[in-house]
Amino acid sequence: MSISKQRQQEAYAALAETFGYTSPMQGPRINKVVVSTGVGKKRDKKQIELISDRLSKITGQKPSERAATMSIASFKLREGEIVGLQVTLRGTRMYDFLDKLIHVALPRTRDFRGLSAKSIDEMGNMTVGLKESTIFPETSDEDLKDVFGLAVTIVTTAKSKAEAEAFFRHLGMPLIVDSSVKR
Repeated sequence: MSISKQRQQEAYAALAETFGYTSPMQGPRINKVVVSTGVGKKRDKKQIELISDRLSKITGQKPSERAATMSIASFKLREGEIVGLQVTLRGTRMYDFLDKLIHVALPRTRDFRGLSAKSIDEMGNMTVGLKESTIFPETSDEDLKDVFGLAVTIVTTAKSKAEAEAFFRHLGMPLIVDSSVKR
């Protein structure tokens, strides 16, 4: 089942008595999904264009460039150089990307057993780091030498970590139980 507004309403109904919601506006919702990547030491314009092209294929939206805000001599970095790319997804594209991430990309990850619940922060947002961009079907058959990692941040309106974890579990996010974590 895909993640959609209907699925979020079902999550509200299931979580209403647990967390004491009196209005649907109190229930957690997904606001946006931010996909970002660093370009590393690839100062070559062609490499940045290649990463930008692949990121736009993966997300369905053109990424914006992120420039360095200050010069750091030990990293040979100058102010204004491109250091990363970022895409912010909302609406239908956001739901389509999350559906593709959960049902297609994550199961293709090597030795995937689930996402750690530790990736949910105290404000109810979840950040997942992906080591390879080739787990997405849009980029899998291209050159393996140009592999880059991604960070996917799912921003919600949840007010606590417990509320966000219950919400993500109800949406179908493959979370594992961390036995080493004290709650």
